[in-house]
Amino acid sequence: MGKIVSFSNQKGGVGKTTTCVNMAAYIAATGKKVLLVDCDPQGNATTGLGFSKSSLKKSVYNVLIDDEKAADNILQTETERLDLLPSNIDLAGAEVELVYKKGREKILKNALAELKNVYDYIMIDCPPSLGLLTINALAAADSVIIPIQSEYYALEGLSQLMNSITLVKQHLNPALEVDGVVLTMYDSRSLISKQIAEEIRKFFTRRVFEIVVPRNIRLVEASSYGKPIMLHDPKCAGARAYKALTQEYLNKEENKN
Repeated sequence: MGKIVSFSNQKGGVGKTTTCVNMAAYIAATGKKVLLVDCDPQGNATTGLGFSKSSLKKSVYNVLIDDEKAADNILQTETERLDLLPSNIDLAGAEVELVYKKGREKILKNALAELKNVYDYIMIDCPPSLGLLTINALAAADSVIIPIQSEYYALEGLSQLMNSITLVKQHLNPALEVDGVVLTMYDSRSLISKQIAEEIRKFFTRRVFEIVVPRNIRLVEASSYGKPIMLHDPKCAGARAYKALTQEYLNKEENKN
């Protein structure tokens, strides 16, 4: 039975999509079958895996709003064993349309249920908001990974996200847990970065991953070329960090079992 992991932070620009895409790619590289679900109307995970969201007919929108099967909207990516349930421009209106759907908070959960037997991991990139798309992703997930940038204001709004996770646990998904917090955009030369990292480790105690992701221009380039970092520049600092982070995550998963 596969595991569903949501990547969530309602604050934009924290490296959420970059973390989701690259961890998905590195997990696939270990031989596991992975599906990335792009629930963000911005569609950065979709473009980051080489697809143009403006021209796609298949998307998670069709699953959420038109009741199509998730399996009928999945695309194969350039990365072996990594598939994509993409976003497209229609998803921008989904928040409003979902309001009128029966059982609106659990549509994604029900749609992904049959795919848990097909994939080892299903990784959901949430939008940077706490609306119905994110609620669907959290209701469907077994766990959450929270990327936080190692910069000033990083903790801003974090209590709101934790409250949302608690509410989802109470009302929709009692088994939901936080797998961990990923520190992104870390600058070892910056005192602010070090202080923020320290604050985050105090706030979340043992739930913060040891591996931190550095600020790295090659990660930005990889996204613009529509490739995970392991296909763009596997030896750069960003690639080494995401490979090590993924291994740390998988080791934790093994130790749970």
